[in-house]
Amino acid sequence: MQTKSLSRGWLSFPCLFLFFLLGCSTSKQAPIVVNTPPPPPYGPEVIKQRVLESEIGKNRFVGFALFDPALGKMVVEHNAEKYFVPASNTKLFTFYASLKMLGDSIPALKYVVRGDSLIFWGTGDPTFTHMDLKNTRAYDFLKNRKEKLYYLEAPFTSTPFATNWGWDDYNYYYQPERSVFPIHGNIVKFARKGGPTQKYTTTPAIFKPTVKTDTARYAHGDAFVRAWRTNELTYYPKHASPDFSVEVPFIPSPDMTVRLLADTLKKKVTLLKNRALPTGAQIFYGLPSDTVYKRMLQVSDNLFAEQLMALCSGTLSDTLSVERGIQYAVKNYLADLPDAPVWVDGSGLSSMNMFTPRSIIALLQKLQQERPLERLLPLMATGGRPGTFRNIYKAEPPFVFGKSGTLAHVHNQSGYILTKSGKLLLFSFMNNNYKVSSGDIRNEMVRIMTEVHEKY
Repeated sequence: MQTKSLSRGWLSFPCLFLFFLLGCSTSKQAPIVVNTPPPPPYGPEVIKQRVLESEIGKNRFVGFALFDPALGKMVVEHNAEKYFVPASNTKLFTFYASLKMLGDSIPALKYVVRGDSLIFWGTGDPTFTHMDLKNTRAYDFLKNRKEKLYYLEAPFTSTPFATNWGWDDYNYYYQPERSVFPIHGNIVKFARKGGPTQKYTTTPAIFKPTVKTDTARYAHGDAFVRAWRTNELTYYPKHASPDFSVEVPFIPSPDMTVRLLADTLKKKVTLLKNRALPTGAQIFYGLPSDTVYKRMLQVSDNLFAEQLMALCSGTLSDTLSVERGIQYAVKNYLADLPDAPVWVDGSGLSSMNMFTPRSIIALLQKLQQERPLERLLPLMATGGRPGTFRNIYKAEPPFVFGKSGTLAHVHNQSGYILTKSGKLLLFSFMNNNYKVSSGDIRNEMVRIMTEVHEKY
């Protein structure tokens, strides 16, 4: 009996323990309060944090500057005082120098009349019979003159390629050679429509006899290849698309200029050799300057940028020199930049160029002071519009206006951004030394700058 009673006592203990637990679980507990601070308001600190996170995430060297002209001060800076390779952001400097040194129209050529002869020479204008601009002003001037035409080669001290250009890019449309009198943009254009059974066209046609066909496969996979230092061209049909439009730079020379002029004008043009430029020259003006600036900035035309600096040098003397135009602009118009620019060409093809983000901001301020926004912004690459920003910042109305710049391991954007709150801000976002694709870097910039637009 004692054993049975003891057994019942031990059996009842779990019941009591369970009752105790159930009683505790049904009692009300005080809520746990976690003091989570509210997120900081969107402002300079958040923007800088986004930039820092992006820099670490993509493992690259980033420079960033955001300036508020209404406040007259920098809103955000990160490595803004450091030098970066700017790539085509260099064209902003070319644009500013051109605004200061050139007038409302581009000098197309210079000439004198001597009896029944018209003697003319180039100014560096890149637009003569340009295939995309359809410019015929200087062409019509020469075509309709009754005098005999004589061409003189103006002195030109710049090399065909600038310092540190990629020599192996000579065959590609974006690196035509600099010259005194560019014709057709210094390129040969090959085009075909309708598939492989159709013949392709060659413009200008005088290059057609120099093209040979090779049915082998070319190591680099290009359909048209020019020889390194001659104008001999080879067509590789195995690398050609059914329809194509391919542009290959040719090598300019005084003899080539005269041949092309005679071919396009359908008139005899005689080359005068070893002659000094005559005095008392008149200037024939071509396209409005804004038309040339717009193409340079929106599609990032490298030849236009180089030739604009040659045109600038032509306002100083009869000898054309891209380098002299740059040196004059730096000394006379850019001496007050926060950091002295390292500026070696007009286009930014050279990796020797170096600018700091805060100097680009200072340049953007100068541009804003030179021109009202309604005349300045339409010249820039614009989000969602034709040009280098056509596939990014798509919105109506557009909110980003500026210039991109890309080389190997370099991708930058600088310009003006409008926020939804009504602010106009100046920005320079520079990226160097990355291993990922430029598309990844571009997407990061777009993400951050779109957030600035929406929230700041």
